[in-house]
Amino acid sequence: MARQFDIPDFYTSPIISRVKQARQQQDPRKQDLSPSLLDFGPVRFILARHFGFCFGVENAVEIAYQTLAAHPERRIFFLSEMIHNPDVNQDLQDRGVRFLFSSSGRQLIAWDELNPDDIVVVPAFGTTLEIQASLAARGLDPYTYNTTCPFVERVWKRSAQLGTKHYTVVVHGKATHEETRATFSHSVQNAPTVVVLDLTEARLLGDIIRGAFGPATRTVFLDHFGHKCSPGFDPDRHLGRIGVVNQTTMLASETRQIARVLSQALADRYGQERLAETFADTSDTLCYATNENQNATYALIERGADLGLVVGGYNSSNTSHIVELCQAAMPTYFIQNADDIVSADTARHFLLDTHRITHTSGWLPAKRPLDIALTCGASCPDAVVDRVLLRTLSFFDHTSSLEQVLRPYPAQDPA
Repeated sequence: MARQFDIPDFYTSPIISRVKQARQQQDPRKQDLSPSLLDFGPVRFILARHFGFCFGVENAVEIAYQTLAAHPERRIFFLSEMIHNPDVNQDLQDRGVRFLFSSSGRQLIAWDELNPDDIVVVPAFGTTLEIQASLAARGLDPYTYNTTCPFVERVWKRSAQLGTKHYTVVVHGKATHEETRATFSHSVQNAPTVVVLDLTEARLLGDIIRGAFGPATRTVFLDHFGHKCSPGFDPDRHLGRIGVVNQTTMLASETRQIARVLSQALADRYGQERLAETFADTSDTLCYATNENQNATYALIERGADLGLVVGGYNSSNTSHIVELCQAAMPTYFIQNADDIVSADTARHFLLDTHRITHTSGWLPAKRPLDIALTCGASCPDAVVDRVLLRTLSFFDHTSSLEQVLRPYPAQDPA
């Protein structure tokens, strides 16, 4: 039986949580990826089979609120946003939590403001060994209150294993993301390490492995990867044996493609017969929850809709990848919460290509019935998605009642 976390009631919802529980009861082995349908008549919401709080996020939320409840008399700091969701982080701040760093790594509170009586909590992304040392120097152990996702820690352990076997670690991730900064910090203790953002960079690294640039190989490598590789990284020596691990919120399909590109480059250089010794199988580092959510998104897209609403923090990596998938198939709006649904005519949303917030008029087509694909990132509470659904529903007349629409998803007995 899956572990049940103690999540505050205000993060659950009478609609989304009920649909999820009913689907889980109907399909406990999660083999059916088909979306759920909420048919209100003039508008139909198509919900992805999997979305919202994952194991790692539920673990972090439980620890965070338990820590607050157990220590009302002490100052509590988080190293940075616990998860990338503005509603969750705002609630923690309203309860007195303060963040030491921004998501980009900018220090918000000086180390000297801390004292040994304070509590410092590690966010779900983990933290760097350098930050651990700074806290230890002030008598603080951040891992007393640790919300690091177990799947992130698994990536760290796998990186260490690769290092002991003399492999170089290639991290598929965003170099400035908290999780990748933490993974990089741990990895370089045991192995030469380089961060690759996407398939384009992987292909370039593959050409470097093949020696395609001749005498200019070192220059090409340093120009493109010098700012995100371990000190002393030598492309001539350190790219002969590699293993690929990932930032757990990246597209799993892209991680697999990157692994294929780099393994082929090694085969081209050293021969297919030596691939088993030059390329490590690290498929076990892919996060199951990210993979589930992305596969459910593919099924949602295949079902089709007139538009998509993807809910989550604008700085949420896993949410942004769901947006990427959806917007390739339909008009898609990346929103943080129901406040971004300004009116039936105007939506405020985040543009991935420019990293800017914009307002779009006429976002809600006149077509009836209107099919809206609805999903969210792994750090978004069900209650936030509920409010988005209800806000959007309020723009339609003569809709079926919630009781009628939810009949295919019977409420579960709390006992």
